[in-house]
Amino acid sequence: MNKLSHITIDDSGLPAPTPEIEQERKVALFDLLEDNSFALPDRNDRAAPAGPYRLGLSIKERRLVFDIKTEAEDPAGEFHLSLGPFRQVVKDYFQICESYFDAVKTMPPSQIETIDMARRGIHNEGARILQERLKGKADVDTDTARRLFTLICVLHFGG
Repeated sequence: MNKLSHITIDDSGLPAPTPEIEQERKVALFDLLEDNSFALPDRNDRAAPAGPYRLGLSIKERRLVFDIKTEAEDPAGEFHLSLGPFRQVVKDYFQICESYFDAVKTMPPSQIETIDMARRGIHNEGARILQERLKGKADVDTDTARRLFTLICVLHFGG
């Protein structure tokens, strides 16, 4: 029951994503809903509501907002994270993704593989930062953090 069952992304007011970014977003959402680990820890001697959870992701006042509800849509938690710790890794991730998308069109497989390895390394760093920022608020495994990081990237730069 410690999982996400539904995810909405409030990207109102953001420019439309590029086709590549929209594809990344769709894959991340699909993979996240297929397999994830998301739990709310008990806080202040209160038991956290049981999952599965519905997650709303948005950016408000330059902060990343996790709005968590139960399956019955009762509030389960909300937390706001500063985007500052994500800025450089998101920028690096978008740059390496652009290089990767260009490489796929023209470069030999060995060069594509090298760029993809770098892309995965940056993605792992973003997931690690997210897990640190969520400490005490939500427990997520590495794969869930990686997929959530992809969604944060889409929101962070507005596609």
